[in-house]
Amino acid sequence: MIGSYVAVGDSFTEGVGDPGPDGAFVGWADRLAVLLADRRPEGDFTYTNLAVRGKLLDQIVADQVPQAVGLKPDLVSFCAGGNDIIRPGTDPDEVAERFERAVAALAAAAGTVLVTTGFDTRRVPVLKHLRGKIATYNGHVRAVADRYGCPVLDLWSLRSVQDRRAWDTDRLHLSPEGHTRVALRAGQALGLPVPADPEQPWPPLPPRGTFDIRRDDVQWAREHLVPWIGRRLRGESSGDHVMAKGTLSADDIRMRIAPVA
Repeated sequence: MIGSYVAVGDSFTEGVGDPGPDGAFVGWADRLAVLLADRRPEGDFTYTNLAVRGKLLDQIVADQVPQAVGLKPDLVSFCAGGNDIIRPGTDPDEVAERFERAVAALAAAAGTVLVTTGFDTRRVPVLKHLRGKIATYNGHVRAVADRYGCPVLDLWSLRSVQDRRAWDTDRLHLSPEGHTRVALRAGQALGLPVPADPEQPWPPLPPRGTFDIRRDDVQWAREHLVPWIGRRLRGESSGDHVMAKGTLSADDIRMRIAPVA
């Protein structure tokens, strides 16, 4: 029975794309925390989300890993390296070496370390050419998991998130439904009974014509791709002035999930 959980990572774990009624993000890790809290006596569960959007692996290791180690939780989820992998010129083998050192530190302090693979990006316009690089990194993540006895949240094989409704309008972050499905898959990775199947089929969508697709692509490029490229050119990060959510109660998360569930 997991009585304490710390989430470590970047925008994926912070929950970008899954806004609550107050504008703050919820995300899969918060949703997983509720699943875990539901299996404990009331008030007998602690949860801390340290994740901050835009952070590279070394920043996560420097800022978040020591805090997680100090908390000595029953469970840590560790998702890091994705922002490194999508940067030009990075070597997935070298990133994986740094990833393993962080896992070793976390495994020495936490009861269980849940590690996460990258998504299959075959349908993501900006990232589909990085699919082989991401697959290489995923292979390393699985090997590290084997060496340290870590359960794996396998996002590459999660077929339901290949549907465009699983993604936010920026096409880089999950939608609320996408985060929900990942939380369910994370629960399965931990051996928990989950309330729904993360691979449940989506309802059919009406067909879209070529004009609709092109119009959506132009709008996406103007609203999301151009600003993203601009930040890269200026050396800025979306998380430069963002604070981690910190410790949250399960009741607070439930209240924020309810309006968007």
